[in-house]
Amino acid sequence: MAIAVVGMLDEREEGLGIIKEAIEKRNHKVILIDISMGTGAIKYTLKPDISSQDLIRTRGITVEQLKGMLVKERSKATSIMSESLGERLMELHVSGDLCGVIAVGGATGTMIALPAMSLLPYGLPKVLISSVAGHPHFAIELSGYYGMKDITVIHSVVDTVGMNSMVRRLMRNGAGAVSGMVESYEPAKETTKVSIAITEFGHCEKGAHYIRELLHETCSVTSFHSTGFGEKAVMAYVNQGLFDAFIDLVPAGFSEYLFGGKRNAGPDRLSAGSDLDMPYIIAPGGFDMIGCGPIERLDANDPLWESLKPAERKFHIMDSARAEVRTSAEEMKRLAIEVAKRLNQRQSKNRVKFMIPLKGFSSPGSEGGSLHDPDSDKAFIETIKEHLDPEIEIIEVDADINSPEFAEEVVQVLCRTLH
Repeated sequence: MAIAVVGMLDEREEGLGIIKEAIEKRNHKVILIDISMGTGAIKYTLKPDISSQDLIRTRGITVEQLKGMLVKERSKATSIMSESLGERLMELHVSGDLCGVIAVGGATGTMIALPAMSLLPYGLPKVLISSVAGHPHFAIELSGYYGMKDITVIHSVVDTVGMNSMVRRLMRNGAGAVSGMVESYEPAKETTKVSIAITEFGHCEKGAHYIRELLHETCSVTSFHSTGFGEKAVMAYVNQGLFDAFIDLVPAGFSEYLFGGKRNAGPDRLSAGSDLDMPYIIAPGGFDMIGCGPIERLDANDPLWESLKPAERKFHIMDSARAEVRTSAEEMKRLAIEVAKRLNQRQSKNRVKFMIPLKGFSSPGSEGGSLHDPDSDKAFIETIKEHLDPEIEIIEVDADINSPEFAEEVVQVLCRTLH
């Protein structure tokens, strides 16, 4: 097995050479993969194990032709190289020849390497050294990849072309990082425990904790942070069939999508596992708020803040970056209709259970909390009952979402639905 070292030799030969040498000194085999597209000026002497021409040969195109595309069709050329790299990395992984990968790139190299690396499975060591990872524009675009995959990103600060003491140190650090990961890597152990995915966030963390405690002896429970990206990740893994059941304690990425909140997980948020015959236990965690931080947006004529009119609502501030306003009764009615519409489309409706904590959907939304509004919660409950398919069971619990009582009921319903 080997560690793949990926980069453009015609731009970064010296840095890639340092990484290769450092990894080999730790007695690991290296597969050097060149993704040059003719943009660099280096006439490199380091021989790649897989050349850029080797990568794109199946595309029926040469590197010279690819270089010619860069002026008018740069995005297409980058996609061709990225897709080719991804295919080769996956071939190496499936054949058992790959134990890790490290890539070095500027903007173009990052755009090639990151999508390719994201195809590799969770747990396989993946390191990216990038000079654009911290740039605000690129960070937003690239976070769609490393926000959902376990890729370790090292922001280089300086550019990684040429050679100096800073670049040399960075390359050695990167080589040490991926080598250390490979050396400590352990394959996933076979288990007979039922595999459960659960969503949670800070306002429902006690409830999630109680559920995990009740399940830890018989189930392997994996938590996903309901921040938008975390929810997209759980959707992907559930759809791949990696879990036996899904406890969607905090599906608020859907309400955030509906009302323009900052934890927006998109219109398909409630579709995870919709075609699978698996238990789906859903609660309205986080439906009682809309994320609108940071608070600096209040004085910046921000469209969301202007539309939400926070001065007219109940307001909750966690810190300078996180703020929420209370969803109104009308918004809760609309939300319930949209939630029901999507749940009614699920294939195995008899395995969908909607758990309603009657005393609060979050810690600030419960009695004594800054977002407590039982009338708005009631509007959601009455509307979901009216629109949800009768085949989907609704279970009301006279407790708040963070209580041991609610957790116990969730676990009982899960166990009943599993069998």
